[in-house]
Amino acid sequence: MALTSSLDPYVDRDSPVHALDARVKLLLTLALVLALALIPAGRWSAMIAIAALLWWAVLRSAVGPGLILRRAFIAAPFALAALTLVVTRPGAPLLRLPLGPLTLTVTDAGLVAFASVILKTWLSVQAALLLMATSRFTEVLGALRSLGLPAVLVAMLGFAYRYLFVLVDEAERLLRARDSRAAALPGRRAGGPIAWRAGVLEGMVGTLFVRAYERSERIHAAMLSRSYTGEFRSFPPRSLTTSEQGLLIAGAALLAAIVWLAYWR
Repeated sequence: MALTSSLDPYVDRDSPVHALDARVKLLLTLALVLALALIPAGRWSAMIAIAALLWWAVLRSAVGPGLILRRAFIAAPFALAALTLVVTRPGAPLLRLPLGPLTLTVTDAGLVAFASVILKTWLSVQAALLLMATSRFTEVLGALRSLGLPAVLVAMLGFAYRYLFVLVDEAERLLRARDSRAAALPGRRAGGPIAWRAGVLEGMVGTLFVRAYERSERIHAAMLSRSYTGEFRSFPPRSLTTSEQGLLIAGAALLAAIVWLAYWR
């Protein structure tokens, strides 16, 4: 149950960010990520300005900066894919690394580009985490649909999110069943050798796949019997308030100004 609950990124708080319409938060998040992508490498002042805006929203959300920081580290392994920039970007050489018949040269421009990618990725992930921590997933789906995302894609996202918890519950039950049948002998670990564990894991994966397939067939039949047409029905979205429209315009204009200053400073 703890693993299942940890999959839900929403943090229930009473804050101005939580009360904001999901469409406004989604558009501002996309604008922030786009602004970071457009800022040239090494424009640290512009990136710090965007980070300040983001962290102002984090503090206003009452989610807690520690939570956002901890969750944002999930992007670190993916950002390391840009490590090759250190030796492929032309620039003044800083360090030469002999590697057999090859010699890799670390350049100043490569280090700047790599550091910029790391910072941009980290801030972008934080913005996405803030969106999900202050908006329920159904609200995000509704915002995506109202902003023009095709209904089939919204439905696929909704099903993937909903039944991820079901799959995790099934896996947890299989793990409990395995542990209850794997008695520990004196001086030995429970469950037997690695080969035995691998065989049990293979059977568990197969069982999970069969159960997931059978459940999907039952769900599909149940939805067809209830006249499902490929789109979730919901009330039409409300109109944005004047303050929400003003916040959206001001936020987009401020991000555009930061990007403009990064190019013409």
